[in-house]
Amino acid sequence: MAGVATAIATLFLAVGNFTSVLMFVGYMVASIALSLPLAKKSYIGYALAYVATLLLTVLIIGTAGYFIDLLPFILFFGLHPLLNDLQERLQVKKWLAFLMKCVWFDGAMLLFWWLVVQTTGVSWLDAYALPIVLVGSTLYFALYDYAFYRLNQQVFALVSRILKK
Repeated sequence: MAGVATAIATLFLAVGNFTSVLMFVGYMVASIALSLPLAKKSYIGYALAYVATLLLTVLIIGTAGYFIDLLPFILFFGLHPLLNDLQERLQVKKWLAFLMKCVWFDGAMLLFWWLVVQTTGVSWLDAYALPIVLVGSTLYFALYDYAFYRLNQQVFALVSRILKK
């Protein structure tokens, strides 16, 4: 299962990095793919798939300017499936888990924004970065987390049906 997850995640991360319009779609599909080992409660499989996906994606896209586009996946999107699984396993209240994940996501996006500004020199938006990133990323995360949760339930149900056969 980890091999399939790695292949799908790597493919969509690479496509997302080469076509910036699909970058966040690539993050989401790669995250869903990484949740495949978690459907079998294989945390080692998840960790191996996560690391292998990052290494293979870096090999495919190279270490040039595209690497910075992988940072949101490294900092948040790739770890989001594990956090959701732990949230359910530890039975953390949904509102509290959402708040913690939202703060983590906003922090990751602020770090990503800061690194982009440092590497590209785009500073004319720097004064507005904090409100733009915080409001925009919070709204985006609310939609993303809801969609991810629903898709993840479907993936887990599909894996469960496949394993029964």
